[in-house]
Amino acid sequence: MSLRENEWEGAVAKVIWMSDLHFVHEGTVLGYNPRVRLRMAIDHINAHHADAEMCIISGDLVNRGTSADYAALAQELERLSVPYYPMVGNHDDRALLRTHLPIPETTQPEFVQYSLETPVADLLCLDTQCVGQDAGESCDRRSDWLRSALRDAGAKPVYIFMHHPPMALGLPMQDLDCMRDGERFLDLISAFQSVRHLFIGHVHRPITGVVRGIPYATMRSVLYQAPPPQPAWDWDSFAPAREAPALGVLSLLEGDVALHYDQFCSFETGVAVT
Repeated sequence: MSLRENEWEGAVAKVIWMSDLHFVHEGTVLGYNPRVRLRMAIDHINAHHADAEMCIISGDLVNRGTSADYAALAQELERLSVPYYPMVGNHDDRALLRTHLPIPETTQPEFVQYSLETPVADLLCLDTQCVGQDAGESCDRRSDWLRSALRDAGAKPVYIFMHHPPMALGLPMQDLDCMRDGERFLDLISAFQSVRHLFIGHVHRPITGVVRGIPYATMRSVLYQAPPPQPAWDWDSFAPAREAPALGVLSLLEGDVALHYDQFCSFETGVAVT
């Protein structure tokens, strides 16, 4: 067995996972103050999770995709005591993200897609944005990159972070905006036994399950939560659920993973007074 296949044995990695900040530099979003909520999340991470190796933010960093929002977001994220890695969602602008936020040097040139190594696993942060659409995609170039990264990982465990779900989740409204080519994506990753878990943003709800034999989890939004599918709702009747935000705390150990949903403030924190 090669050193690469053996080097992570006995090691542990702690990763913080945030998603769907929907940050704006002024004003509110659906009655919530994203600056207050993000500051509370960062304070919580710095106070309780400063031992983490990194923080991954799985897309929809800003709500409108403006330069002013990204600049203000960068100032807020500078307070994090751990390195952070931003990902792109359907609300984001790739060029502005690259201008204002740090990304690894190995990031795929046309996309915000990259890999991160830890002692226990390779973390693949994917770009599933389809420009101008709420739904996601993985084009041939992104798929080729992913296939190559999975081959390079060998027997080392791989955890995939992505914004859009590649499958329906039983959320009638959000399921309309999954990855358009989700079946092709699942065909690709299920051919590699090294893929141990998918971590997915976009839906603003905590859901866990298994697809093609691969476990997955979605994350609550740092800002506001989507309501459960029952009672039924549509976008005309949509109102955020009266649920508190959370971030994820991942413990990775020899191919095993534990995810804790960590509530960092109350529902009332950051709610605009009307």
